[in-house]
Parts: sequence; C-alpha cells; structure tokens
Amino acid sequence: MRDKSAISPQALSSLALVRRLVRDFIWRHAGQIALALVCMAIAAGSTALRAWLMEPVLDRIFIARDASLLVLLGSAALVLALTKGFADYGQTVLTNRVSQRVIADVQKASFARLIRADLAYFNATSSGLLISRLTNDVTLLRNAAANVLAGIGRDAITVVFLVGLMFYQDWLLALIAFFAFPLAIRPIIGIGRRMRRVSANTQVEFGQFTTLLSQTFQGARHVKAYGMEEYEDRRAGALIERLFRLIDGANRTRSRATPMMEALGGAAIAVVILYGGQQVISGARTPGAFFSFITALLLAYQPVKALAILNAQLQEGLAAAQRVFQVLDIEPAIRDAPGAEPLRVTAGEVRFEEVRFGYHPGAVALDRISLSVPGGSTVALVGPSGAGKSTMMNLIPRFYDVDHGAISIDGQDVRSVTLASLRGAIALVAQEVSLFDDTVRANIAYGRFGASDREIEAAAAAAGADRFIRELAQGYDTMVGEHGVLLSGGQRQRLAIARAMLRDAPILLLDEATSALDNESERQVQAALRSLMRGRTTIVIAHRPATIALADRVALLDEGRIIEQGTHAELLASSARYRDVLAAAM
Repeated sequence: MRDKSAISPQALSSLALVRRLVRDFIWRHAGQIALALVCMAIAAGSTALRAWLMEPVLDRIFIARDASLLVLLGSAALVLALTKGFADYGQTVLTNRVSQRVIADVQKASFARLIRADLAYFNATSSGLLISRLTNDVTLLRNAAANVLAGIGRDAITVVFLVGLMFYQDWLLALIAFFAFPLAIRPIIGIGRRMRRVSANTQVEFGQFTTLLSQTFQGARHVKAYGMEEYEDRRAGALIERLFRLIDGANRTRSRATPMMEALGGAAIAVVILYGGQQVISGARTPGAFFSFITALLLAYQPVKALAILNAQLQEGLAAAQRVFQVLDIEPAIRDAPGAEPLRVTAGEVRFEEVRFGYHPGAVALDRISLSVPGGSTVALVGPSGAGKSTMMNLIPRFYDVDHGAISIDGQDVRSVTLASLRGAIALVAQEVSLFDDTVRANIAYGRFGASDREIEAAAAAAGADRFIRELAQGYDTMVGEHGVLLSGGQRQRLAIARAMLRDAPILLLDEATSALDNESERQVQAALRSLMRGRTTIVIAHRPATIALADRVALLDEGRIIEQGTHAELLASSARYRDVLAAAM
C-alpha cells in the first residue's frame, strides 16, 4: 500500500494544495459561492456608501443646517443598514453552507478511502491518528475554509470598496494613509509559514492523545486490575501539557500580526489627522469630506486586520488539508487484477502451492507451504505461537498477497478473481470477536446485508444463540455495548457463529474460536461449530483436542513450515512434536 503520511508539512506548496481543494471539493459549489460573493459585494458597497454619507450629513446638515436633507439622508442611512444586514445574512448562510458541505465531502471521501485500505495499513497506523485525520484535521480545514471564503470575499471586497472611495475622495491622502502597510507583507508570510509547522506538530500530538484515550478506555479493565490509574493519569497529563504548549505557541504566533497591524493602523490615522486636519484648517477640504474619508479608513481597518491574519489561518488549514490528502492518496495494493472474474465455487477445494510470505522485506513468515484442503473437508492448523497459522488464514481472503507461489480455490488463483466474490465465499469466525455497539440483530445481520428478521433468527437458532438472545432485556433489539462488552465470551462467540451461519459461505475460517472460553461455553460453541462446519470447506486454527477432533486432517506447523500432516489420531500416535504442542496448550 502506498501512503504518503511521511511527507513533510512543507512538501506541497500552498498553491498546489489550494488548487487541489478547489478542483476536488470547492469548484462544484461555484454557483453558491458566486451568490455569496454578490451578497458580499452588496454588503461592502453599503459599507462604503455609509462612509460617503458622512460628508453630506456633516457639511449639509450640521454645518449648513439644511433641514430638507434630514429625512432623505436619515432614510438613506436606514436603507443602507437594512441592505447590509440582509446581505450579511445571505453571505454568512451561504459561506457556512459551502464550507460545511466541503468538509462533509472531504470526510466522506476520506472514510471511503480508509475503509477500502489494505489491512496492512491499519496494522501499521494507529487508530488515534486516523480518527484525528477525520476529526481534528477536518475541523481545522472547516474553520480555514469558512475564514478564507469570508476573508477573500467579504473582507477583501469591503477593503476594495472603502479604499476605492478613499482614492476617489483624495488619492494623495489615501496613498499617505496606506504607505506603511506593504511593510507588513513579509512578516505576515513568515507568520503563516510558522503556523503551518506548528499546526502539523499539534495535530501529531492530537493523534497520539486520541490513541491514548482509545487504548486506555478500551483497556479500562486491565488498567484497574494492575492498579495503573496513576500511571495513565500521568501519561495523559504529560500529553495534555505538550498539547497546551503547542496550542499556546500557535496562539502567540497567530497573534503576532495584531500589534503590528495596530501600530500601522494608528500611524495611518495619525498621519491622516495631521495632513487632513491641516487641509480643513486651511479651507482646502470641508469637515464633512475629511470625516467621510476618516470614517472609510476606520471602517477599512478591521477587514485589513482580518486579511493580515488570513494567511496564518490559511496555512493552518493547508497543513490539515495536506494530512487529509495523505489519506485520500492511499492506494491499496490488494485490488482486483485487470480482467478479474468472479470466483466460481464448485467443490470448494483450497490449495496452497509452494507459498512463501513475509510481512516485511527479509522476514519469512511462511516458507514453501503446500497444503490441499478437499472441498467439504476440515483441516486443523496446529503449532506453537508464531508458527504461521494465522498468516495462512490471512492469505486465503487476500488480506495480504503471497510473495511466491499461489493459493487457489477450485483451481482459480485467488489473485485472479474479484475481491468481492472471493470474500463473499468466505466466512470468518475469530478468537477476538468483532461486535459493534449496536443491537444483537444488527450484529448478526453484518454477515449478509439485507437479511430478513426470519433469516437472522434462523441463523441464531442454528448457532445455539436464539435462547439466550430472547432472555435478554430487549431480545434481538438489545444493545451489546462497545465490542460486545455487555455479553459473555461464549455469547459473543455464538453471535459470531450466527453471523457466519447467515453468510452461508462455502468456505469457513475458524481462528482459535474456542481458546478463550470456559468448559461450558466451549461445549455450547463446539455444538454450534459442528452445525456451521457441516458441508463446508473448513480451515481451523486450534489447540484444544476437542476442536482438533472435529478435523478430518491436521497440519502441524513450526517456524513457517508444515512439518507433519495426518489425522489427529495418527499424529498423536506417531509425532512427539505434536504431543508436545498439545501438552503446551492444555
């Protein structure tokens, strides 16, 4: 799998990231953005006209005492205020809608890409980091999108209208007012670059914090059993302190533009008062014209200050966007081959031919494995921990691809058929049952989408689960809790078997499905397994004799090789190594 998560925060230029955001997620909303820009232009025009209105109000009403303009200018001020209010409402609603829709699209695209990623990617990437990508990073991106849309639109257009009015009134005074502002450009760019670095580091810490929370809460039983509350408290506290320092640093960096812009704004106002006031005193300018100009300057100050920190907000959002794009750029290595056809299962024979595999370059997990599992038969994989049993199981549904050799089902190489048809022909019951925080019914239905209630209940009955399910408070509609925590181990296993029953797949993989159960639970689950295995090609990883006895043949593995094969009775009589493995598992 290709993952670009190692790319540095500065690896992609701001322009490249903006282009991709616009192309992939923003351009489709061009109509709403255009309408928002129209609202922004109306609001900006109203603001500029309100500043211009100061000239006749002061010169004609307060100085010339022209009462005939009272109603007209008062009405004009009211109309402009109402116009600006409605325009602001329109641009706010449209801007927020577009930014929220962009983020929803990004989240959906990211989740769709992640859920289709290879199993190797999830094994190599912490869940906290992935959750942080879809929550913290996306929140930063949403805030940046809203701020940038508002900044580029509302603030920039307002500044253009107000500065245009100022140049119309007195181009020389306008130049004097803004002579120092270009000096702020370089520091503002520097602040933006630093914000991008700080944001990248902060989100890494957020990912680690999310991972810590997830692991601690899921492992709460072990935390309490080993009395590790203080340790976990200190560990979380240290991480929170690191986050505090990073966020505090980001806030300080983001705020650096404020004193600079305040100083420049104060200098501009002082120069305008000195120069413009001298013109009024000399009679070259009316008081109304001067106050109209300085009103425009004061109204322009806030949007200019907002634009000054816009680059910092943009860089913060682009750092988040780059991390999100790393998710969107994941390319699974396990995919349908060109021309792949659906798997056609007849007998259900599974064959390993000279299979070699390693999880990492140079590491060998399986070495020249050859094994034939006739259709409808059961083969047990037995061996010490690390012998390669689970690896063999993982290769059949193509969670990973072999490095050498081939795995076939009824003579069809699993790499030559579609993934959907391959995995649709396989049911998996693992030692660690994956149950979702949903109802019993929904968890069983995970085996086959669209199954009816009657089919779900029939599968539960076949798995020996119907009785205990009906004894639950809400029956099939009872919530099982996160990871099925509200059920016993045996109950969780029987739900997993019911799920496999519902799937009704011709090939069954059992990964130590009873190793963690007590004797009574094992007896109940064994009965369900016998029903499930009937007529299906079954490969089972097992240590307990009761489970191994269900198999037609046994393959004994050690250090990635099959060292012996035979029936349970044959190996028990002839293989000291086999007896040692069974004795160690007792």
